[in-house]
Amino acid sequence: MDATPQVQMLGADAGAGESYFVAPEKLISGNPKQTAWVQHASADGRFSAGLWRSEVGKWSIRYTEHEYCRILEGLSLITAADGQAVTVRPGDEFVIPRGFVGTWEVLQPTLKRFVIHEPDA
Repeated sequence: MDATPQVQMLGADAGAGESYFVAPEKLISGNPKQTAWVQHASADGRFSAGLWRSEVGKWSIRYTEHEYCRILEGLSLITAADGQAVTVRPGDEFVIPRGFVGTWEVLQPTLKRFVIHEPDA
């Protein structure tokens, strides 16, 4: 028998998280340590939510997913392949759509809340 779905609160205390570094083929500058705290993931792995933190650095991005973000701390610059740049800071909320290609540059250590949906291929 399946459990009844319940509301899951996403608090600030997310535990230890999983730390990693940007893949060398994506790295443009720096060597930022990043940490992700996945606080919720659907059974099929296509929907997740949590927190993400990064040290200063710049890397290329290519989105296969849709991502909602809310910046909680820091300062970052997201630049599309066509050169259009957006600076994001605490309180900013935005969506990066599937298919977006560009760079993410962390200018000041950044913490964001994320919600990701990975559609069918």
